[in-house]
Amino acid sequence: MASGTRKIVEVLNGKTVSPPPVWLMRQAGRYLPEYRETRSKAGSFLDLCYSPDHAVEVTLQPIRRYGFDAAILFSDILVIPDALKRQVRFEEGHGPRLQPLTPDEIPPLSKLGVMEHLAPVIETVGRLRKELPQETALLGFCGAPWTVATYMIAGQGTPDQAPTRLFAYKEPKTFALLLDILAEKSAEYLIAQIDAGADAVQIFDSWAGVLGEHEFAAYAVKPVRRIVDIVRAARPQAKIIAFAKGAGLFLREYRQQTGADAIGLDWTIPLSMAVELQKDGPIQGNLDPQRVVAGGAALHEGIDAILSALGNGPLIFNLGHGITPQADPANVADLVQRVRSYRS
Repeated sequence: MASGTRKIVEVLNGKTVSPPPVWLMRQAGRYLPEYRETRSKAGSFLDLCYSPDHAVEVTLQPIRRYGFDAAILFSDILVIPDALKRQVRFEEGHGPRLQPLTPDEIPPLSKLGVMEHLAPVIETVGRLRKELPQETALLGFCGAPWTVATYMIAGQGTPDQAPTRLFAYKEPKTFALLLDILAEKSAEYLIAQIDAGADAVQIFDSWAGVLGEHEFAAYAVKPVRRIVDIVRAARPQAKIIAFAKGAGLFLREYRQQTGADAIGLDWTIPLSMAVELQKDGPIQGNLDPQRVVAGGAALHEGIDAILSALGNGPLIFNLGHGITPQADPANVADLVQRVRSYRS
């Protein structure tokens, strides 16, 4: 089967597929016992990301178990700052920790290459394309510059990204330079993933929801547009999904402003708004991950509402954010079965 007939690629080309293709953000993760077993063997979390053997294995685990329509490369958005020598580490129970970035450290970042450091990740992509079933799409990804910058400036995740917002107000030119650097490095990284076999790529802007109107345009839209333009200039047929979590009403023009083929929706987006967004092209989402934890009627009602509202247009069924470690694998199987039983 040629890559053009993979269901997710068809949707990204604007077609309606019934039942819609389904994959889940963080579908390879701690809710799966086989993942936890592999994770225990890998060493640190970054060791897992940079080991093609382990990264291929954990990427394939949910495909073997559920037969999702897409596999997403197992990696992390912080491999870019790690490649930029920002001393990334992951602390159990606390999440990522980085060496906080100061204004005078930003200009030299432009001179650093990242692809040698990220070569193991690209090897993983190539091996996955060979090992995945022909009908299964392979998705690559990167973090959006704004979200990656929040970790680089603060040195860790913060509730409302106040340290980075303050930095951007006090050092606007330097912060704009950081976003430009991250956009260019990320685009290079995505092009390499596409060349290695990714059918499409997703740009994760997990912290877009903390931005005001002007800041959203400058920090969320502009850098993602830069990534899309660079990738498309090099690979005109590239398929790109942009996911700006928490963006709310800003999503009305986000697809047009960024040039993305599809936009991901978090679970707070009303289905009435999603219907309007779908008129402009493919959408992805947007089940509340807690419905997967709850299971039963709550899960079924959430799935059915999305399919009823959006199943007659180009839709990739997904969660509104990543699956949580508390999810029961049996509920995920139930989700897949219910989506696959839908007919428009």
